[in-house]
Amino acid sequence: MSHDQPILSFCVTCRDGHEAVHREVRGGMRLAQAFLSHSGAVQPQGFELRGVQCMSQCKRSCIVSLTASGRFSYMFGDLDAAEPGHVEALRDLIPLYLAAPEGFLRREARPEPLRARILGRLPPPGSSSDLVIFFEEMSACSVRTGMQRRGARPEKGNPALERPCPT
Repeated sequence: MSHDQPILSFCVTCRDGHEAVHREVRGGMRLAQAFLSHSGAVQPQGFELRGVQCMSQCKRSCIVSLTASGRFSYMFGDLDAAEPGHVEALRDLIPLYLAAPEGFLRREARPEPLRARILGRLPPPGSSSDLVIFFEEMSACSVRTGMQRRGARPEKGNPALERPCPT
């Protein structure tokens, strides 16, 4: 596998409370197995698939992350291996991620089952996204006015933020 490809990681130690029913196979491993069986036991093309021995989200069940060099990283949780829609959403996420600039996907752009199950979204180093605030470029004035984002405008309706900064 090329390290330039996106990596879809499954926490294989995640528990979902159904381990006794499934011969002690943990929920995260079952989710990974469901993902693989959905692709017909053939390694999907265009990305790397791997298991991780704990992704430190133990209060949530079935954690998955998607990351790639120069792209946003995502972490999703509370996924259900028995829910075909969750497996399909993960499958559908990858081409959307690859097509989006820097892999940035707004809530409405993600498959529906992954909209409310996001646990984190991290920009890549050097991101040009307007979500990223560069503190070294901020002045006391820009902090006060909310103009710390490149090209941002002060909030309308808030007199304290609409006042121009002294020059």
